[in-house]
Amino acid sequence: MGNKEEALTELADVVRSSGLLGGSTTAVVMVSGGPDSACAAAGLANALGAGAVHALHVNYGLRPEADDDMSTCRRLCAALRIDLHIERPQGPLKGNLQAAARAIRYDAAERLRDRAGADLIATGQTRTDVAETLLYRLATSPGSRALLGLAPRSGRVVRPLLALERERTRELALAAGLPFADDASNDDPAFARNRIRAGLLPVLTELNPAAVRNIAETRAELAEEAQLLDRVVLEALADAGADAGAVAIAAEALEAFEPGLQRLALRALAERASGRPVVLGRARAAEILRLAGTPEGGEVELGLGLAASCESGFIRFRTSEQDAAPEPVALGLPGRARIGGWEVRAELHPGPMDPAGPDLATLDAEALVGRIEVRTWRPGDRIRPLGMSGTKTLQDLFTDRAVPRSLRHALPVITVDGEIAWVAGVAVSERFRLDPGTERVAVLTARAVE
Repeated sequence: MGNKEEALTELADVVRSSGLLGGSTTAVVMVSGGPDSACAAAGLANALGAGAVHALHVNYGLRPEADDDMSTCRRLCAALRIDLHIERPQGPLKGNLQAAARAIRYDAAERLRDRAGADLIATGQTRTDVAETLLYRLATSPGSRALLGLAPRSGRVVRPLLALERERTRELALAAGLPFADDASNDDPAFARNRIRAGLLPVLTELNPAAVRNIAETRAELAEEAQLLDRVVLEALADAGADAGAVAIAAEALEAFEPGLQRLALRALAERASGRPVVLGRARAAEILRLAGTPEGGEVELGLGLAASCESGFIRFRTSEQDAAPEPVALGLPGRARIGGWEVRAELHPGPMDPAGPDLATLDAEALVGRIEVRTWRPGDRIRPLGMSGTKTLQDLFTDRAVPRSLRHALPVITVDGEIAWVAGVAVSERFRLDPGTERVAVLTARAVE
Protein backbone atom coordinates (compact mmCIF):
# COMPACT_ATOMS: atom_id res chain seq x y z
CA MET A 1 0.00 0.00 0.00
CA GLY A 2 1.43 3.39 -1.01
CA ASN A 3 1.77 6.48 1.11
CA LYS A 4 -1.49 7.92 -0.24
CA GLU A 5 -3.54 4.85 0.62
CA GLU A 6 -1.86 4.55 4.02
CA ALA A 7 -2.64 8.18 4.82
CA LEU A 8 -6.29 7.83 3.78
CA THR A 9 -6.60 4.62 5.78
CA GLU A 10 -5.13 6.30 8.86
CA LEU A 11 -7.59 9.19 8.57
CA ALA A 12 -10.53 6.80 8.25
CA ASP A 13 -9.27 4.85 11.28
CA VAL A 14 -8.94 8.05 13.32
CA VAL A 15 -12.52 9.04 12.45
CA ARG A 16 -13.88 5.59 13.33
CA SER A 17 -11.87 5.22 16.52
CA SER A 18 -13.10 8.61 17.76
CA GLY A 19 -16.34 6.83 18.62
CA LEU A 20 -18.31 9.84 17.39
CA LEU A 21 -19.96 8.25 14.38
CA GLY A 22 -21.96 5.72 16.37
CA GLY A 23 -24.64 4.40 14.06
CA SER A 24 -24.52 7.46 11.81
CA THR A 25 -24.46 6.81 8.10
CA THR A 26 -24.38 10.36 6.68
CA ALA A 27 -22.59 13.58 7.62
CA VAL A 28 -21.98 17.18 6.67
CA VAL A 29 -18.33 18.23 6.86
CA MET A 30 -17.29 21.88 6.96
CA VAL A 31 -14.31 22.60 4.71
CA SER A 32 -12.30 25.81 4.71
CA GLY A 33 -9.57 24.98 2.23
CA GLY A 34 -7.00 24.22 4.95
CA PRO A 35 -5.31 20.87 5.70
CA ASP A 36 -7.30 20.09 8.87
CA SER A 37 -10.73 20.23 7.26
CA ALA A 38 -9.36 18.42 4.18
CA CYS A 39 -8.33 15.55 6.46
CA ALA A 40 -11.75 15.52 8.14
CA ALA A 41 -13.47 15.31 4.75
CA ALA A 42 -11.15 12.55 3.56
CA GLY A 43 -11.52 10.56 6.79
CA LEU A 44 -15.31 10.73 6.66
CA ALA A 45 -15.48 9.92 2.93
CA ASN A 46 -13.38 6.80 3.51
CA ALA A 47 -15.19 5.80 6.69
CA LEU A 48 -18.78 6.35 5.53
CA GLY A 49 -18.43 6.31 1.75
CA ALA A 50 -18.21 9.30 -0.56
CA GLY A 51 -21.93 9.34 -1.29
CA ALA A 52 -22.75 9.73 2.39
CA VAL A 53 -20.75 12.93 2.90
CA HIS A 54 -21.83 16.48 2.01
CA ALA A 55 -19.20 19.22 2.24
CA LEU A 56 -19.96 22.85 3.07
CA HIS A 57 -17.74 25.84 2.30
CA VAL A 58 -18.70 29.37 3.35
CA ASN A 59 -17.11 32.10 1.25
CA TYR A 60 -17.33 35.30 3.29
CA GLY A 61 -15.41 37.29 0.66
CA LEU A 62 -13.37 38.96 3.39
CA ARG A 63 -9.89 38.18 2.05
CA PRO A 64 -8.33 38.46 -1.40
CA GLU A 65 -7.68 34.71 -1.27
CA ALA A 66 -11.34 33.85 -0.54
CA ASP A 67 -12.11 32.70 -4.08
CA ASP A 68 -8.86 30.71 -4.18
CA ASP A 69 -9.92 28.89 -1.00
CA MET A 70 -13.25 28.10 -2.63
CA SER A 71 -11.47 26.71 -5.69
CA THR A 72 -9.29 24.57 -3.42
CA CYS A 73 -12.41 23.15 -1.79
CA ARG A 74 -13.83 22.36 -5.23
CA ARG A 75 -10.68 20.42 -6.13
CA LEU A 76 -10.68 18.61 -2.79
CA CYS A 77 -14.29 17.49 -3.08
CA ALA A 78 -13.82 16.48 -6.71
CA ALA A 79 -10.84 14.32 -5.69
CA LEU A 80 -12.85 12.72 -2.87
CA ARG A 81 -15.99 12.49 -5.03
CA ILE A 82 -18.19 14.15 -2.44
CA ASP A 83 -20.80 16.85 -3.00
CA LEU A 84 -19.78 20.44 -2.24
CA HIS A 85 -22.26 23.13 -1.19
CA ILE A 86 -21.11 26.75 -1.20
CA GLU A 87 -22.67 29.62 0.73
CA ARG A 88 -21.94 33.31 0.20
CA PRO A 89 -23.26 35.42 3.09
CA GLN A 90 -24.70 38.77 2.10
CA GLY A 91 -23.93 42.00 3.93
CA PRO A 92 -21.17 42.90 6.39
CA LEU A 93 -20.41 40.78 9.46
CA LYS A 94 -21.38 42.62 12.64
CA GLY A 95 -19.65 42.61 16.02
CA ASN A 96 -16.77 40.27 16.69
CA LEU A 97 -15.63 39.15 13.23
CA GLN A 98 -14.63 35.61 14.14
CA ALA A 99 -17.72 35.03 16.29
CA ALA A 100 -20.04 36.34 13.58
CA ALA A 101 -18.38 34.17 10.93
CA ARG A 102 -18.62 31.13 13.20
CA ALA A 103 -22.34 31.69 13.78
CA ILE A 104 -23.00 31.99 10.04
CA ARG A 105 -20.95 28.87 9.34
CA TYR A 106 -22.73 26.66 11.86
CA ASP A 107 -26.15 27.97 10.88
CA ALA A 108 -25.43 27.13 7.24
CA ALA A 109 -24.20 23.66 8.25
CA GLU A 110 -27.38 22.95 10.19
CA ARG A 111 -29.54 24.01 7.24
CA LEU A 112 -27.56 21.73 4.93
CA ARG A 113 -27.76 18.86 7.42
CA ASP A 114 -31.53 19.27 7.52
CA ARG A 115 -31.88 19.41 3.72
CA ALA A 116 -29.59 16.43 3.18
CA GLY A 117 -31.06 14.38 6.01
CA ALA A 118 -27.57 13.92 7.47
CA ASP A 119 -26.95 12.66 10.97
CA LEU A 120 -23.94 14.74 11.96
CA ILE A 121 -21.97 17.92 11.30
CA ALA A 122 -18.21 17.34 11.41
CA THR A 123 -15.39 19.84 11.77
CA GLY A 124 -11.64 19.49 11.30
CA GLN A 125 -10.49 20.82 14.66
CA THR A 126 -7.49 19.04 16.16
CA ARG A 127 -5.87 18.42 19.52
CA THR A 128 -3.82 21.57 18.91
CA ASP A 129 -7.02 23.61 18.66
CA VAL A 130 -8.10 22.18 22.02
CA ALA A 131 -4.83 23.30 23.61
CA GLU A 132 -5.03 26.78 22.08
CA THR A 133 -8.63 27.19 23.22
CA LEU A 134 -7.86 26.12 26.78
CA LEU A 135 -4.90 28.51 27.01
CA TYR A 136 -6.94 31.37 25.58
CA ARG A 137 -9.80 30.83 28.01
CA LEU A 138 -7.44 30.33 30.93
CA ALA A 139 -6.27 33.90 30.29
CA THR A 140 -9.63 35.49 29.47
CA SER A 141 -12.39 33.63 31.35
CA PRO A 142 -12.31 32.78 35.07
CA GLY A 143 -13.50 29.40 36.29
CA SER A 144 -13.05 25.81 35.21
CA ARG A 145 -16.25 25.74 33.13
CA ALA A 146 -14.65 28.02 30.55
CA LEU A 147 -11.84 25.52 29.98
CA LEU A 148 -14.17 22.88 28.56
CA GLY A 149 -14.42 24.29 25.03
CA LEU A 150 -14.16 22.14 21.90
CA ALA A 151 -15.80 19.03 23.32
CA PRO A 152 -15.61 15.97 21.04
CA ARG A 153 -19.39 16.24 20.60
CA SER A 154 -21.67 19.26 20.98
CA GLY A 155 -25.17 18.24 20.00
CA ARG A 156 -24.99 17.18 16.36
CA VAL A 157 -21.53 18.70 15.89
CA VAL A 158 -18.64 16.23 16.17
CA ARG A 159 -14.87 16.75 16.07
CA PRO A 160 -13.39 13.40 14.98
CA LEU A 161 -9.76 14.57 14.60
CA LEU A 162 -9.06 15.51 18.22
CA ALA A 163 -6.64 12.60 18.53
CA LEU A 164 -4.35 14.30 16.01
CA GLU A 165 -2.19 17.39 16.35
CA ARG A 166 -2.16 20.02 13.64
CA GLU A 167 1.31 19.06 12.46
CA ARG A 168 0.15 15.48 11.89
CA THR A 169 -2.92 16.47 9.86
CA ARG A 170 -0.66 18.51 7.60
CA GLU A 171 1.62 15.51 7.11
CA LEU A 172 -1.34 13.28 6.29
CA ALA A 173 -2.87 15.81 3.91
CA LEU A 174 0.42 15.99 2.01
CA ALA A 175 0.86 12.20 1.98
CA ALA A 176 -2.71 11.66 0.76
CA GLY A 177 -2.32 14.29 -1.96
CA LEU A 178 -5.28 16.29 -0.65
CA PRO A 179 -5.63 19.78 -2.15
CA PHE A 180 -5.32 22.43 0.55
CA ALA A 181 -4.09 26.00 1.01
CA ASP A 182 -2.67 27.83 4.01
CA ASP A 183 -4.80 30.64 5.39
CA ALA A 184 -2.65 33.77 5.65
CA SER A 185 -4.98 35.21 8.29
CA ASN A 186 -3.76 32.53 10.70
CA ASP A 187 -0.53 34.51 10.93
CA ASP A 188 -2.25 37.82 11.70
CA PRO A 189 -1.23 38.89 15.24
CA ALA A 190 -4.40 40.96 15.52
CA PHE A 191 -6.15 37.74 16.55
CA ALA A 192 -5.35 36.48 20.06
CA ARG A 193 -5.47 32.83 19.00
CA ASN A 194 -2.75 33.49 16.45
CA ARG A 195 -0.50 35.01 19.10
CA ILE A 196 -0.98 31.91 21.23
CA ARG A 197 -0.22 29.72 18.21
CA ALA A 198 2.90 31.62 17.18
CA GLY A 199 4.29 32.61 20.55
CA LEU A 200 3.01 30.65 23.53
CA LEU A 201 2.63 27.11 22.22
CA PRO A 202 6.15 26.94 20.76
CA VAL A 203 7.59 27.96 24.15
CA LEU A 204 5.53 25.33 25.96
CA THR A 205 6.56 22.70 23.41
CA GLU A 206 10.19 23.58 24.03
CA LEU A 207 9.62 22.91 27.72
CA ASN A 208 7.96 19.59 26.92
CA PRO A 209 7.35 18.14 23.44
CA ALA A 210 4.17 16.56 24.85
CA ALA A 211 2.75 19.93 25.95
CA VAL A 212 -0.19 19.89 23.53
CA ARG A 213 -1.07 16.32 24.45
CA ASN A 214 -0.85 17.11 28.17
CA ILE A 215 -3.07 20.19 27.86
CA ALA A 216 -5.68 18.26 25.87
CA GLU A 217 -5.57 15.41 28.39
CA THR A 218 -6.10 17.91 31.21
CA ARG A 219 -9.16 19.24 29.41
CA ALA A 220 -10.52 15.70 29.04
CA GLU A 221 -10.06 15.03 32.76
CA LEU A 222 -11.76 18.31 33.65
CA ALA A 223 -14.73 17.31 31.48
CA GLU A 224 -15.07 13.94 33.22
CA GLU A 225 -14.80 15.54 36.64
CA ALA A 226 -17.37 18.19 35.66
CA GLN A 227 -19.90 15.46 34.88
CA LEU A 228 -19.30 13.90 38.29
CA LEU A 229 -19.57 17.25 40.06
CA ASP A 230 -22.83 18.05 38.25
CA ARG A 231 -24.37 14.85 39.62
CA VAL A 232 -23.09 15.54 43.15
CA VAL A 233 -24.47 19.09 43.04
CA LEU A 234 -27.91 18.00 41.82
CA GLU A 235 -28.13 15.39 44.57
CA ALA A 236 -27.07 17.95 47.19
CA LEU A 237 -29.65 20.46 45.95
CA ALA A 238 -32.40 17.85 46.04
CA ASP A 239 -31.44 16.91 49.61
CA ALA A 240 -31.58 20.63 50.50
CA GLY A 241 -35.12 20.97 49.15
CA ALA A 242 -34.27 22.46 45.75
CA ASP A 243 -35.45 19.70 43.43
CA ALA A 244 -35.34 19.80 39.63
CA GLY A 245 -36.71 23.09 38.34
CA ALA A 246 -36.21 25.01 41.60
CA VAL A 247 -34.42 28.36 41.26
CA ALA A 248 -34.44 29.30 44.95
CA ILE A 249 -32.98 27.88 48.12
CA ALA A 250 -32.89 28.73 51.80
CA ALA A 251 -29.52 30.19 52.72
CA GLU A 252 -29.58 28.07 55.86
CA ALA A 253 -29.63 24.91 53.73
CA LEU A 254 -26.32 25.92 52.16
CA GLU A 255 -24.54 26.42 55.47
CA ALA A 256 -23.72 22.71 55.79
CA PHE A 257 -22.11 22.67 52.31
CA GLU A 258 -18.38 23.09 51.81
CA PRO A 259 -17.44 26.37 50.07
CA GLY A 260 -16.89 24.71 46.70
CA LEU A 261 -20.24 22.92 46.86
CA GLN A 262 -21.98 26.15 47.91
CA ARG A 263 -20.64 27.92 44.84
CA LEU A 264 -21.49 25.07 42.48
CA ALA A 265 -24.99 24.81 43.94
CA LEU A 266 -25.57 28.53 43.40
CA ARG A 267 -24.26 28.22 39.85
CA ALA A 268 -26.60 25.31 39.13
CA LEU A 269 -29.61 27.32 40.34
CA ALA A 270 -28.50 30.32 38.29
CA GLU A 271 -28.24 28.17 35.18
CA ARG A 272 -31.67 26.71 35.80
CA ALA A 273 -33.14 30.20 35.98
CA SER A 274 -31.33 31.54 32.91
CA GLY A 275 -31.23 28.43 30.72
CA ARG A 276 -27.59 29.06 29.79
CA PRO A 277 -24.10 28.54 31.20
CA VAL A 278 -23.31 31.06 33.94
CA VAL A 279 -19.92 32.20 35.20
CA LEU A 280 -20.19 32.40 38.98
CA GLY A 281 -16.84 32.93 40.65
CA ARG A 282 -15.90 32.77 44.30
CA ALA A 283 -16.26 36.52 44.92
CA ARG A 284 -19.83 36.73 43.64
CA ALA A 285 -20.84 33.52 45.39
CA ALA A 286 -19.47 34.93 48.66
CA GLU A 287 -21.39 38.18 48.14
CA ILE A 288 -24.65 36.28 47.53
CA LEU A 289 -24.18 34.25 50.70
CA ARG A 290 -23.27 37.37 52.69
CA LEU A 291 -26.36 39.28 51.58
CA ALA A 292 -28.58 36.27 52.26
CA GLY A 293 -27.40 36.34 55.86
CA THR A 294 -28.24 40.01 56.46
CA PRO A 295 -31.69 41.36 57.50
CA GLU A 296 -31.83 43.86 54.64
CA GLY A 297 -30.75 41.39 51.93
CA GLY A 298 -29.99 42.71 48.45
CA GLU A 299 -29.24 41.74 44.86
CA VAL A 300 -26.18 40.57 42.98
CA GLU A 301 -26.14 41.17 39.23
CA LEU A 302 -24.68 38.25 37.27
CA GLY A 303 -24.84 39.74 33.77
CA LEU A 304 -27.13 39.38 30.74
CA GLY A 305 -30.20 40.18 32.81
CA LEU A 306 -29.61 37.52 35.47
CA ALA A 307 -29.59 38.42 39.16
CA ALA A 308 -29.55 36.73 42.55
CA SER A 309 -32.13 38.20 44.92
CA CYS A 310 -31.40 37.67 48.63
CA GLU A 311 -34.11 38.35 51.18
CA SER A 312 -35.70 36.82 54.26
CA GLY A 313 -33.06 34.10 54.34
CA PHE A 314 -33.75 32.93 50.79
CA ILE A 315 -31.69 33.16 47.60
CA ARG A 316 -33.66 33.32 44.37
CA PHE A 317 -32.35 33.66 40.81
CA ARG A 318 -34.35 35.56 38.24
CA THR A 319 -33.96 37.06 34.78
CA SER A 320 -34.97 40.44 33.41
CA GLU A 321 -37.45 38.67 31.12
CA GLN A 322 -39.18 37.29 34.20
CA ASP A 323 -39.27 40.80 35.67
CA ALA A 324 -40.92 42.34 32.61
CA ALA A 325 -44.21 43.90 33.65
CA PRO A 326 -47.27 42.15 32.19
CA GLU A 327 -49.84 44.20 30.33
CA PRO A 328 -52.72 45.59 32.44
CA VAL A 329 -55.87 43.45 32.44
CA ALA A 330 -59.46 44.73 32.66
CA LEU A 331 -61.47 43.56 35.69
CA GLY A 332 -65.24 43.32 35.61
CA LEU A 333 -67.49 43.91 38.62
CA PRO A 334 -68.25 41.12 39.24
CA GLY A 335 -65.45 39.34 37.39
CA ARG A 336 -61.96 37.91 37.57
CA ALA A 337 -58.62 38.68 35.97
CA ARG A 338 -55.29 36.89 35.70
CA ILE A 339 -51.99 38.77 35.78
CA GLY A 340 -48.63 37.04 36.03
CA GLY A 341 -48.92 34.36 38.67
CA TRP A 342 -51.94 35.91 40.36
CA GLU A 343 -55.72 35.77 39.96
CA VAL A 344 -57.87 38.66 41.18
CA ARG A 345 -61.58 38.16 41.79
CA ALA A 346 -64.20 40.90 42.27
CA GLU A 347 -67.62 40.09 43.77
CA LEU A 348 -70.66 42.23 44.61
CA HIS A 349 -72.38 41.87 47.99
CA PRO A 350 -75.18 43.86 49.63
CA GLY A 351 -74.25 46.19 52.45
CA PRO A 352 -73.71 46.86 55.19
CA MET A 353 -70.51 44.86 55.76
CA ASP A 354 -67.65 45.22 58.17
CA PRO A 355 -64.61 46.81 56.51
CA ALA A 356 -61.66 44.55 55.82
CA GLY A 357 -58.20 44.74 54.32
CA PRO A 358 -55.54 44.67 53.15
CA ASP A 359 -55.58 40.92 52.38
CA LEU A 360 -59.25 41.06 51.45
CA ALA A 361 -60.45 44.43 50.19
CA THR A 362 -64.01 45.62 50.88
CA LEU A 363 -64.68 48.75 48.83
CA ASP A 364 -67.62 51.00 48.08
CA ALA A 365 -68.93 49.68 44.79
CA GLU A 366 -70.51 53.05 43.97
CA ALA A 367 -67.03 54.63 44.03
CA LEU A 368 -65.67 52.16 41.50
CA VAL A 369 -66.87 54.19 38.52
CA GLY A 370 -64.68 53.95 35.44
CA ARG A 371 -62.34 51.36 33.96
CA ILE A 372 -61.12 48.89 36.55
CA GLU A 373 -57.72 47.39 35.74
CA VAL A 374 -55.27 45.00 37.32
CA ARG A 375 -51.58 45.76 36.78
CA THR A 376 -48.29 45.62 38.65
CA TRP A 377 -46.23 48.24 40.50
CA ARG A 378 -44.79 51.11 38.48
CA PRO A 379 -42.12 53.58 39.59
CA GLY A 380 -43.78 56.63 41.12
CA ASP A 381 -47.03 54.86 42.10
CA ARG A 382 -48.75 56.49 45.08
CA ILE A 383 -51.74 55.60 47.26
CA ARG A 384 -53.57 57.20 50.19
CA PRO A 385 -53.80 54.25 52.60
CA LEU A 386 -56.81 53.87 54.88
CA GLY A 387 -56.65 56.23 57.82
CA MET A 388 -53.96 58.50 56.36
CA SER A 389 -54.45 62.12 55.36
CA GLY A 390 -51.76 62.13 52.69
CA THR A 391 -50.41 59.87 49.97
CA LYS A 392 -47.43 57.58 50.10
CA THR A 393 -45.31 55.96 47.42
CA LEU A 394 -45.74 52.24 47.04
CA GLN A 395 -41.98 51.87 47.35
CA ASP A 396 -42.06 53.43 50.84
CA LEU A 397 -45.13 51.42 51.72
CA PHE A 398 -43.45 48.17 50.66
CA THR A 399 -40.43 49.04 52.82
CA ASP A 400 -42.56 50.00 55.84
CA ARG A 401 -44.55 46.80 55.67
CA ALA A 402 -41.56 44.52 54.93
CA VAL A 403 -42.85 43.31 51.58
CA PRO A 404 -40.14 41.04 50.08
CA ARG A 405 -38.38 42.54 47.08
CA SER A 406 -39.20 39.50 44.95
CA LEU A 407 -42.93 40.13 45.47
CA ARG A 408 -43.03 43.87 44.89
CA HIS A 409 -43.14 43.74 41.09
CA ALA A 410 -45.55 40.80 41.08
CA LEU A 411 -48.33 41.87 43.47
CA PRO A 412 -51.59 42.90 41.77
CA VAL A 413 -52.39 46.61 41.84
CA ILE A 414 -56.06 47.43 41.19
CA THR A 415 -56.82 50.85 39.69
CA VAL A 416 -59.99 52.74 38.83
CA ASP A 417 -59.46 55.11 35.91
CA GLY A 418 -55.78 55.07 36.79
CA GLU A 419 -56.14 55.72 40.52
CA ILE A 420 -54.94 52.97 42.83
CA ALA A 421 -57.77 51.42 44.87
CA TRP A 422 -56.01 48.40 46.34
CA VAL A 423 -52.56 46.84 46.47
CA ALA A 424 -53.18 43.18 47.21
CA GLY A 425 -52.12 42.28 50.72
CA VAL A 426 -50.61 45.73 51.35
CA ALA A 427 -53.08 48.62 51.41
CA VAL A 428 -56.62 49.79 50.59
CA SER A 429 -57.17 53.35 49.35
CA GLU A 430 -58.93 55.81 51.66
CA ARG A 431 -60.94 57.19 48.70
CA PHE A 432 -62.65 53.87 48.07
CA ARG A 433 -63.24 53.02 51.73
CA LEU A 434 -66.34 51.23 52.90
CA ASP A 435 -68.71 53.44 54.92
CA PRO A 436 -71.37 52.15 57.36
CA GLY A 437 -74.17 53.18 55.00
CA THR A 438 -72.71 51.61 51.84
CA GLU A 439 -75.44 49.66 50.06
CA ARG A 440 -73.28 47.70 47.60
CA VAL A 441 -69.91 46.29 48.55
CA ALA A 442 -67.17 45.23 46.14
CA VAL A 443 -65.16 42.40 47.67
CA LEU A 444 -61.76 41.91 46.06
CA THR A 445 -59.49 38.95 46.67
CA ALA A 446 -56.17 37.89 45.17
CA ARG A 447 -54.49 34.50 45.18
CA ALA A 448 -51.27 33.15 43.79
CA VAL A 449 -51.98 30.54 41.13
CA GLU A 450 -48.40 29.49 40.28
